[in-house]
Amino acid sequence: MKLILNLKYTTTWGQTIYVCGNHLALGNNNETLAVALSYNDTTHWSIEVDVPVNTNECIDYYYFVKNEDGTILYTATKYTIYFNKKSIVNVYDTWLGNDDATTVLFTQPFENIFYPKKSTVTSLLVPSTCNYVFSIKAPQLKAYETVCIVGNIAKLGAWDDSKPFLLKKVGDRYVGTIQLSNTITFTYKYGVYNTKTKLLVLYENGTNRWHNHIAAKDELTILQDGIVMLNYTPWKGTGVAIPVFSLRSKAGLGTGEFNDIKQLANWCKVTGVKLIQLLPINDTLNTKTNADSYPYSANSSFALHPLYINLKSIGSLPATHTLEKVYRRTSKKLNDSPQLEFEAVIKYKLAYLRALFMLDDTTFELAEYNTFFSENSYWLKPYAAYCYLRDKYKTANFYNWKQYASVTPKQLESLTKPTTKHYSTIQFWYYVQYHLHIQLKQAVAHAHNLGIALKGDIPIGIGRTSCDAWQHPQLFNMNEQAGAPPDDFAVKGQNWGFPTYNWEAMQQNNYAWWRQRFAKMSDYFDAFRIDHILGFFRIWSIPTHAVEGIMGRFVPAIPVYAYELPKAGLPMQTDRYCKPYNTEQYLNQLFGEYTTEIIHTFFEHTSIGTYELLPQYTTQKLIEQYFDNITRWPNDFKYKLYDCIANVILWPTSGNNFTELHFNIAMKHTYSYNALSSYEKEKLDQLYINYYYERQNEFWKIEANKKLPSIVHQTNMLVCGEDLGMVPNCVPGVLNSLSMLSLEVQRMPKATNTSFVHLQHVPYLSVATPSTHDMSPLRAWWEEDKQTTQNYYNNILGNYGAAPQYAEPWIIKQIIEQHLYAQSMMSIFQLQDLM
Repeated sequence: MKLILNLKYTTTWGQTIYVCGNHLALGNNNETLAVALSYNDTTHWSIEVDVPVNTNECIDYYYFVKNEDGTILYTATKYTIYFNKKSIVNVYDTWLGNDDATTVLFTQPFENIFYPKKSTVTSLLVPSTCNYVFSIKAPQLKAYETVCIVGNIAKLGAWDDSKPFLLKKVGDRYVGTIQLSNTITFTYKYGVYNTKTKLLVLYENGTNRWHNHIAAKDELTILQDGIVMLNYTPWKGTGVAIPVFSLRSKAGLGTGEFNDIKQLANWCKVTGVKLIQLLPINDTLNTKTNADSYPYSANSSFALHPLYINLKSIGSLPATHTLEKVYRRTSKKLNDSPQLEFEAVIKYKLAYLRALFMLDDTTFELAEYNTFFSENSYWLKPYAAYCYLRDKYKTANFYNWKQYASVTPKQLESLTKPTTKHYSTIQFWYYVQYHLHIQLKQAVAHAHNLGIALKGDIPIGIGRTSCDAWQHPQLFNMNEQAGAPPDDFAVKGQNWGFPTYNWEAMQQNNYAWWRQRFAKMSDYFDAFRIDHILGFFRIWSIPTHAVEGIMGRFVPAIPVYAYELPKAGLPMQTDRYCKPYNTEQYLNQLFGEYTTEIIHTFFEHTSIGTYELLPQYTTQKLIEQYFDNITRWPNDFKYKLYDCIANVILWPTSGNNFTELHFNIAMKHTYSYNALSSYEKEKLDQLYINYYYERQNEFWKIEANKKLPSIVHQTNMLVCGEDLGMVPNCVPGVLNSLSMLSLEVQRMPKATNTSFVHLQHVPYLSVATPSTHDMSPLRAWWEEDKQTTQNYYNNILGNYGAAPQYAEPWIIKQIIEQHLYAQSMMSIFQLQDLM
């Protein structure tokens, strides 16, 4: 069979269009084997291939545009071809780009939850007598509405509203099959037809569509027309954000559990809230102590946290069992505690789960379990092996696991063989993950039945001693630490301690690890938040010898080259700019009466009259280690010595003899900078502004476009990017081009020289919120700074006079209502702010 694909798309110089589909002739879903279309003119591309298929088969495919710089633009939707017995299939496709805001209406929460269609038809049989197929998408239609066509020919109603040609819902689009003349030219419009009243209620906007094609006798023509052009009402909804561990109920054991999501969904249904946003739910257990309670430092990007399992939903132990005897007493004690007793909850739950596991002789025989295992073994087996070795060696630091400090696929298979002596320990973690999976799926199904969508959270980092780092060390830069640059909330920056990503290695297999993460998220969530999405543009990378985030720089970044200094009118003083400039005057400012003793202990005098730290104290980590063992100095001296190390204007790139330099982001706060002449400061300021705000912008845009389109294209979930912090100018454009929602926090404006976000001016593709999970809630924030509160009270809320001392209910109501009327698609509130 001959397949001809035609696409209308206006390209620019250097662009090539490819098609990739689930058939060998179209690359077999492998983009490296995708087929290039031929250029007909500036707006028309086509390709002709031989495709041996059966008439009951269908082909799913999509287009992408490859730019000259290697970045890719994807269509926002996949296309489907259904066949009959015709020997030629001629398809006319309409490009639908991700930069169209309407495309968010094709994502999972809208198609499955907010605008569910009752049709269960997922495939189409095209009659052998048919020679035309019409296919189009139409979001926001009601269950009793369908798409129809009226045109200028009799078969399409001859523009008679009472004789429309009706389409039916097939999968995610509306499709109609019809027999027309092979030599016909016709004009037509799509419309909305009410199946209850039997009336055409609405025509699409714009000029008439038309088709002119002389078809062969044995040809099937398919018109895939994109989207019905209607005045779609901008969807707006409200969500509530909360960690699962905070959803505590009497049915739980001192912590919120997946089962408790059902009760929150019930509350959302009553109040009209459309979405539940959760913090990360992945396993964080390294020590099984309170140190593991931070949800953004998982030991697996795939495994669920045992904290959230409900024991009694699995079963009960015999009444004579010690753990069962104390269950009620333990439950009451933990539930009565005003705080989550993390360590006690984990200890009891794991012990109870092991006891259930030892007595369970049915779970592993279930077809549902075997399906779960086969679909998840790619991460489940390494995770179980990781847990076994962590407990065997009593540390999550896999560098201390002797012959398993690094692991090969062959070793993993050997570790998880059912014939090993330790297999029951391995299988226990399969058991736990299976029951977590079942309980979460049940909670999700309950929420979906109520019309409530769930939104997950993907942390930007992975734990340095995580299963991911152990299994895939080549994907991470273990000699670097991820963090964030200084801001008003963290003046010394943030050091998260996570390794950074080796994007070059990830690109070699088309970001398979990221795509697997997204696919796993889609098992449970309709939408997700990418934590610190700026990391896909550039990451704040801190050397492993540093403690404070202020020691980092953006990677990748175009450096300042040494030759630029004299060109800018600066002396060629790389030693002066690139090494700590610690003078006696500066050390006196820091240490006062202790200066002489501090110099004697930590420094040596240089030939130019400054002081250098002794080799054993040249890094922040070495200083930290010293103060861990010595208590003779005031504790703040440790941080002052950190400042001596960070007293640098330009960081040299390691090993390049000061030829490539990167600005210390805190340059203006260093003693080294302030000791310079006003002339040198002015010239450095100019280079600094160029470095941070001009030269990187296009470079970072290209970096993000290398990664995000390929990764996001693999999921139909609604994607939100947490884009707070020092936001490059290119970020909004990239997010918008991918129909990704930005995050707008009213008290964290992205624009400079402003105190608050004006919610009527935020983009529609955004989430508006008064606070996030790691900020103080509204009532606490109100009392933190009287001047800030007064400014907000008068200039944002529009109230006169002095601001009340406390955020009384009527004030909170004002703030919430203001967010409900924001321009954003979605307003999400922390539960404590609503309460």
